[in-house]
Amino acid sequence: MVDDRTARDRVVQAADELFYARGVQAVGMDAVREAAGVPLKRIYAMFASKEELLVAVLQHRRESWAAGIAAASERATTARERILAIFDFLDAWFREPTFRGCAFINTFGEMGPGSAAAAAVVRDQKDDFGEYVARLVSDAGAPAWLAPQLTLLAEGAQTTAAISGDTTMARHARAAAETLLDAAAPADG
Repeated sequence: MVDDRTARDRVVQAADELFYARGVQAVGMDAVREAAGVPLKRIYAMFASKEELLVAVLQHRRESWAAGIAAASERATTARERILAIFDFLDAWFREPTFRGCAFINTFGEMGPGSAAAAAVVRDQKDDFGEYVARLVSDAGAPAWLAPQLTLLAEGAQTTAAISGDTTMARHARAAAETLLDAAAPADG
């Protein structure tokens, strides 16, 4: 028998893949059970409802997103390079065959405010990302107004790439970010 932690991880991973590929409402708990190989009774012992499972999936995605962004910036030696690494991370992600856009945007678009718990996780993730970009902008010595503009570029690239199927959107957003960074750089005396 699989221990509780392993079973929980399998359920969250299976639900994540299914929700991301098909949408939350299109996936029943029987499909999660089948994909995870965990009995439905055990799933409901871990997650009282599908919404509770969705929140766990979004929390998992949130951790994966933060880890991916952090890993992308590890090679950067300057704050400017760490900012641009966001767009390099997006570029690699957009090229993955399973790319379906931002799971947070997708979930909010599908569920709207109908799931207050899921909407809260989505908002928290978006706030966290905006704060991360703001820290990088501050580290770069750039004006604070630049952070929301860069955040919008990243968010817009995700949405546009998902809808259009054009994987070059991250490159376009990166070029725009470079232009904004150059424009925000203090002028040399």
